[in-house]
Amino acid sequence: MELADKGIKLAAERKLQRYLSMTEKALALVRIAPPDKNSKEYKAAADFLAMTKDYLSDSKHFAKKGDLLTALAAASYAHAWLDAGARLGLFKVDGSSGLFTVD
Repeated sequence: MELADKGIKLAAERKLQRYLSMTEKALALVRIAPPDKNSKEYKAAADFLAMTKDYLSDSKHFAKKGDLLTALAAASYAHAWLDAGARLGLFKVDGSSGLFTVD
């Protein structure tokens, strides 16, 4: 592997770890906002959480296979589902965390 390729791989690994860490912290902070478990908003929030967890799992799977670009893309999608849910008011989030665009 050439030096430039090693540098790109190292940069991708660092960025992936940063996204995984950020998303896991954000996931630990979110709480579903709608109180009525039968409401469409609650069901949407639960779906957003499921998508987040699925993409996070996919990211880790691709990272183990050495596919860092796909892993990074999946980690980005995972965080985007959380961020979108927060912006839509589906999640209660800590406004001081810096992990969401609503912060």
